[in-house]
Amino acid sequence: MVVTVKNLSEIFNKEVFTNRGVFCGKVADIEVNLSKFRINSIVVETGRGSFLADMVGGKKGVVVPYQLVTSVGDVVIIKHITPTMSENSEEIESTAI
Repeated sequence: MVVTVKNLSEIFNKEVFTNRGVFCGKVADIEVNLSKFRINSIVVETGRGSFLADMVGGKKGVVVPYQLVTSVGDVVIIKHITPTMSENSEEIESTAI
């Protein structure tokens, strides 16, 4: 995907949403592969009560592979992520909708 910003610094602090419109947080950092001139991942600073914060148990930052980024503009859009089922039955019951 081509980034449509003039400088990578313009991506910082942009709000991140899933392609289903769910708020995830803000871009806190970017991992760049300088030898290939590619972005490897973005670090999303999760907001309290946001989709990603609930999903990862309140961690402050989540590394999102750049392959999941679908659009960068006024906001950053990532593919919607669904929690995986674990072996713990209590967690499975709590994630079932």
